[in-house]
Amino acid sequence: MWFFRRQETAERERREATLSPELLARIKTIQLRTQRLVTDALAGEYHSAFKGRGMEFEQVREYAPGDDIRHIDWNVTARMSSPFVKEHREERELTVMLIVDVSSSGAFGTAGKQKREVVAEVAAVLAYLAIQNNDRVGMIIFSDRIEHFIPPKKGRSHVWRVIREVLSFRPTGRGTDLDGALDYLGRVVPRRSVGFVISDFLDEGFSERLRVAARRHDLTAIRVLDQREVSLPRMGLIELEDAETGDTMVIDTASRRVAESFVRLAREDLARRSEQFRQAGVGEIQVWADRPWIEPIVRYLRAREPGWRVSVPTANQSARPSSGGRMAPTVRV
Repeated sequence: MWFFRRQETAERERREATLSPELLARIKTIQLRTQRLVTDALAGEYHSAFKGRGMEFEQVREYAPGDDIRHIDWNVTARMSSPFVKEHREERELTVMLIVDVSSSGAFGTAGKQKREVVAEVAAVLAYLAIQNNDRVGMIIFSDRIEHFIPPKKGRSHVWRVIREVLSFRPTGRGTDLDGALDYLGRVVPRRSVGFVISDFLDEGFSERLRVAARRHDLTAIRVLDQREVSLPRMGLIELEDAETGDTMVIDTASRRVAESFVRLAREDLARRSEQFRQAGVGEIQVWADRPWIEPIVRYLRAREPGWRVSVPTANQSARPSSGGRMAPTVRV
């Protein structure tokens, strides 16, 4: 065991030595910041939001006044000639999978932070939450192909690896293949897990795979967005380039008609994607690269109660119970 631990340490030190001082500093900053967020803002929320696989028998003890008679162990009671009850504990350990999009569109950012950095921070917070609750964390990194797979594992050093991989990974592909990523999740994690798909979801044709994955796993879609994906600055003629395909187009941002059409199409896309998640039974969180993103995650965790669906498009809208059945919560800002 000592040999393997020393080998892992040497491998980590070798990989860290290949990182630039600037990137290493960013990784350490994100690690410290997310660790504080977990302690200050999210303590207890994750545990109540995600349940274990069930109740596991722990022991029998003598009956005490007030115990539920349904828990009496009649076999032990008959042998001991006095009532005994069974005690159970929640089987808490979960497998948490982070399905992380590293396509070229993640390099976009107009408020001092790229979407890719937000993805790394969100992944780090979720990893810390899981490990703090003694759950295992794994990660699938994908673009238009499966780029890298980190098997589920426990331990705080594992969070360091998650952050480092997301920030420093150099993908081979440029595009986004959510269908392939969800299919891969089903093959490498056959048992039920808690899955977070962290992406800007600039892809099509994955609806059926999403429904199949949601039947097996407890899935949440975390959509990372930037303000300039839903509104345009008035700058006259500008050339836009699709980061994933390289296609370009020139538009006149000074035109009111163009600006209004852009906003309308962006809103329609957000609404269409949210409806897609709802129909698949997948929870949704929208986070923005130019805004604080921890609050939507906190509200989402608190919203995960049977019989509730929470949609928060504005700060003034309150949660209301759904009309029936358990709905996957949706949190927007």
